[in-house]
Amino acid sequence: MTKSMTAFARCQSSEAFGTLIWELRSVNHRYLDIHMRLPDELRGMEGRYRELINADLSRGKLECCLRFKADSVLNGGVEVNQDYAKSMIHACEQLNAILHQSSVINVVDILKWPGVVKESALDMKPVAEASEALLKQALAELVSNREREGARLKDLIVQRCVAVAAIVTQLREQMPEIRDNHRQKILLRFEELKAEPDMDRLEQELVYLAQKMDIDEELDRLDAHVEELRDVLNRDEAIGRRLDFLMQELNREANTLGSKSADIRMTQASVELKVLIEQMREQIQNIE
Repeated sequence: MTKSMTAFARCQSSEAFGTLIWELRSVNHRYLDIHMRLPDELRGMEGRYRELINADLSRGKLECCLRFKADSVLNGGVEVNQDYAKSMIHACEQLNAILHQSSVINVVDILKWPGVVKESALDMKPVAEASEALLKQALAELVSNREREGARLKDLIVQRCVAVAAIVTQLREQMPEIRDNHRQKILLRFEELKAEPDMDRLEQELVYLAQKMDIDEELDRLDAHVEELRDVLNRDEAIGRRLDFLMQELNREANTLGSKSADIRMTQASVELKVLIEQMREQIQNIE
């Protein structure tokens, strides 16, 4: 199935331990390029996250952002280190005695002292498991969005394949007339010059010119490339690089048609083919 490399996905999960949010944003890139922004508590999961992403995606620049907000109430609240607090208060009282002054010790200030308040450690195992499950959900949404956009790109490319095939068919039908017109122009030129050509030599030159402007092989290759293009678009794999190669081959044949042009119709066909090929190439840059 044709997939675009441009897509966005956002998934959120609220659990007993807090809230998790994954945001995935992908754009076109030659290879799979992953950039992650993770909370400090889950940095150890980066390797596992990359494994999951590599299993679903082949190409594209992917920006991944994971947000985690712990629930402080369900996190166990806070705990006061009473022994440490008492020793600090006692030290303050001793300093007051030395300085012969009395100062009120504020409770809020005591709680701000490093080491007085101990936060209960949150068990990160369920958080890691939930983040992994949520990433799978976000990846499924991203892939779905890529496939939907890819289907649109496929339709645009198929339309241009039809147009290329039509130009090839029309030019193939016109070639006998083009060759005959070219022959008549040469004979007419001799008549205008009132010259008597060596007919055997003239026939040899006409055959040579006909061979130079023979484009049957190029037309056959264009048909073959278009057929291959249609086949590749229906494959269930990453097809972007193969499509890009086919664009190079199509463009090569279109250039050859232009170089062999001996009639305005051949020139016009070459130009129209190049326009269609460039339009397809632009769309293919976004295909995985």
